[in-house]
Amino acid sequence: MTRTIPFALAAVALAAPSAALADSQFKLLVLSIPNTYHYEYIPVARDSLERLAKLHAFEFTWTNRTEAFDGDLSQYAAVMFLNTPGEELNPSQRAKFEAYMRAGGNAIIVHRAAITPPGNWPWYEKLVGRSFVIHPMLQTGVVTVADNSFPATFGLPDRWIWSDEFYVLANPYRVSITPVLNVDETSYDPTKIWPGQVSKPMGKDHPVAWHHRHEKGRVFVTTLGHNVEMYRDPTYLTHLMGGIYWTATGRGERRR
Repeated sequence: MTRTIPFALAAVALAAPSAALADSQFKLLVLSIPNTYHYEYIPVARDSLERLAKLHAFEFTWTNRTEAFDGDLSQYAAVMFLNTPGEELNPSQRAKFEAYMRAGGNAIIVHRAAITPPGNWPWYEKLVGRSFVIHPMLQTGVVTVADNSFPATFGLPDRWIWSDEFYVLANPYRVSITPVLNVDETSYDPTKIWPGQVSKPMGKDHPVAWHHRHEKGRVFVTTLGHNVEMYRDPTYLTHLMGGIYWTATGRGERRR
């Protein structure tokens, strides 16, 4: 599921800044490389991000080339790995990203970007905060708000009907995270999977979005966002924008 498929879109670098407002609040780097299972969403997600950027006065550089990590990352308030895991970076680029986070940079991990081969880059696994085990078939379930003080939950119902791949996760590095959204495993079949594979329930503690600190930076992770229609969905985009806002600025958490 990690191999890049060769087609015209992948061959064209998209490392061009979005149309930005003069008084932009912050700037993102968005890495989105098409792969076998995630490519149709790309033009839709980019269009939705452009609309969010105009609405919320930020700018972003969208790229499908990891060479963007060879440049100056300090200009970005956050780096978003959009359905693209960190394993795509070469050793030099990985080192530059690690240095960026140690200097106070921030990261946003979306869906497929949370999946990386165990042991391939342990530092990145710790940045994500949880390690992917497997996922059952895409199903409709009930996503629940775990932290209503966090911006990625603002505007979301307490119980949200959503269809996605609800990842089964492990925590081999004992990373402490703050869950933002959970999924209610009684609302779908966590064992429903393809022949020859086994998926086991995680139980009551099944986060699908969370945040934590890594090195000196903020990290927001959402494992939601599998197919193209999700990047047109206002509720999902509200969730994603809340994560972007907090990650880039450190603001917006409601005091309890």
